[in-house]
Amino acid sequence: MARHRLSLNSMFKIIQGLKRSQRFTINSFCDYTNDSHSHVIHDRQNQRFTININDSDGGVSSAVLKYTFRDDKHVELTSTEVPESHRGKGVAAHLAKAALDFVVEEHLKARISCWYIRKYVDENPHLEYQAYIEN
Repeated sequence: MARHRLSLNSMFKIIQGLKRSQRFTINSFCDYTNDSHSHVIHDRQNQRFTININDSDGGVSSAVLKYTFRDDKHVELTSTEVPESHRGKGVAAHLAKAALDFVVEEHLKARISCWYIRKYVDENPHLEYQAYIEN
C-alpha cells in the first residue's frame, strides 16, 4: 500500500489544476491541516478507513470510518469515530470523502447509517455523491 504525503501548497496546486472536477475541491482539505496525520488508509479486509493521529502526549490514536458490504455492489457506511481531542478539525470529513470516493470509483450503491456521513453528503452537493446513495 503506497502512502503519499502532500503539503498544503502541493494540494492547492493540484486542486487548481483540477478546478473543473466536481468531485475534488479544496473544501476537503481546508479544516484539517496537519499533513503528517491526513493520510487515509483503506483497509479493505477489515472494511474501514483510518487516519492515525499523533497525540500531544506522544501517543497515537485513530479515527475510523467503518462500512460493510451488503452484496457485491451495495455497501453500508455504518459509523465514523474520531477521538474527542481531534473533533471539529476536519478529520471525519477526510474519512467521509475517502469512503464516498471509494463508492464512486467502485460503482457501488451506498446506504448511510452514520449521521456524520449523511451530513457530509448533504453539505457537499457539488461533489455529486447523491447518485450513489440509496435512501
